[in-house]
Amino acid sequence: MNVEASGSADVIPFRVAVRAWFLISLQTFGGPAGQIAVMQRVLVDEKRWIGQQRFLHALNFCMLLPGPEAQQLAIYIGWLLNGTTGGLVAGTLFVIPGVVALLALSALYVTVGTTTAVTALFAGISAAVLSIVAQAVIRVGRRALHHRVLVALAVAAFVAISLFAVPFPIVVAAAGLAGWVLGRFAPGVMEGPTTHAESDGGTPPLIRDDALHSARPSLARAARVLAISLFAWGVPLALVVWVTGRHSVFTDEGLFFSGTALITFGGAYAVLAFVSQQAVHTYGWVTANDMVRGLGLAETTPGPLIMVVQFVAFLGAYRNPGSLSPWTAAILGSLLTTWVTFVPCFLFILLGAPYIERLRGNRNLSTALSGITAAVVGVIANLALFFTVHTLFTKTSTRTVGPLHLPNPDLTTIKPYEVLLTALALVLILVVKWPALRVMAICAVLGLAGAAPSLLT
Repeated sequence: MNVEASGSADVIPFRVAVRAWFLISLQTFGGPAGQIAVMQRVLVDEKRWIGQQRFLHALNFCMLLPGPEAQQLAIYIGWLLNGTTGGLVAGTLFVIPGVVALLALSALYVTVGTTTAVTALFAGISAAVLSIVAQAVIRVGRRALHHRVLVALAVAAFVAISLFAVPFPIVVAAAGLAGWVLGRFAPGVMEGPTTHAESDGGTPPLIRDDALHSARPSLARAARVLAISLFAWGVPLALVVWVTGRHSVFTDEGLFFSGTALITFGGAYAVLAFVSQQAVHTYGWVTANDMVRGLGLAETTPGPLIMVVQFVAFLGAYRNPGSLSPWTAAILGSLLTTWVTFVPCFLFILLGAPYIERLRGNRNLSTALSGITAAVVGVIANLALFFTVHTLFTKTSTRTVGPLHLPNPDLTTIKPYEVLLTALALVLILVVKWPALRVMAICAVLGLAGAAPSLLT
């Protein structure tokens, strides 16, 4: 089948594709690595709809973009197989189970989140989350920091954001510029170890790698996609601003998370440091402990980890409802935030996918991305520091010394049981290499066990 000659034709029967994407959406636990692995297993290994090389090419393109790369990969492959409609369906189904689950868990959290049992449950989950973030630092570091100059760039990013409170967008922009400069004047720094993909070795995919192409890009198509996407993205936000006012919590959440959707390079862990800083210290929507617990909830639900922003928006609107009831405000805030977070993903893929070949060959863009990826290691390390301080100590503050902003936990308020749980979680994740969900389940049970004496009195 020559897909290039009929770019709009469905490669896979649409009904079959919808069923496959729905089943995939129910298995998307474990963060982007787990989600990508599910699509690899289902689409490449089992169904043989696309080949390994085409899958990797699509993934490389998605890694260049801000936003959750796993959802964008689903949109991209859906677009390849069934055109624009396929991309819309694949990307939407990818997030719906997580949206529903996290909405229910957020409601449960604000209802019974302060009880002894729930507090103990989240204490265990927080310990597991800390170990998962530590694992992310190690995994990303091994992939990205293949030269000591890149290690220095990661350290500089960590120091900038954790000690000098440099805004996350500035760190990303500086890292991208540094990567571009290194690529031009010290190209050896940016050249990682060469790897060779193994051949599939199985039956040929339904559509050959070299046949999976859509129609040639055009200015008219790009203008149409851009106009429709910006309309879908901006109109709900504009209505909220018009109805609730410029200074409502809904307007603040809509504008803030719209901006966040444009700077989420490096995955959810990287941008969560920025979200945590703003949501806790600037807007006061949530506490630091809420952020840790929200990440734990997002880890236990299907879909992209960045959906933790839905939890943040739910709590922020519930606690600042304005003229609405707290429940109405919470649902409105969380759904608006989910909308403005994920609509840009469709825009980026549907607009940019036809230009993938040109982007893949752009060396300047590649080296800039390498610089950002190196800095992301430092940003995730800062997130690990943030979670460590607020998980293991009851009281903590920030000490300011000139331009420095130093974390200042009260050492007398250390939580011994949480320290033990965290140590156990680190061993299970890093040494035993158990799946994250299993470790979270064990830590949750142990958290409840630690509170058993209080629950029985």
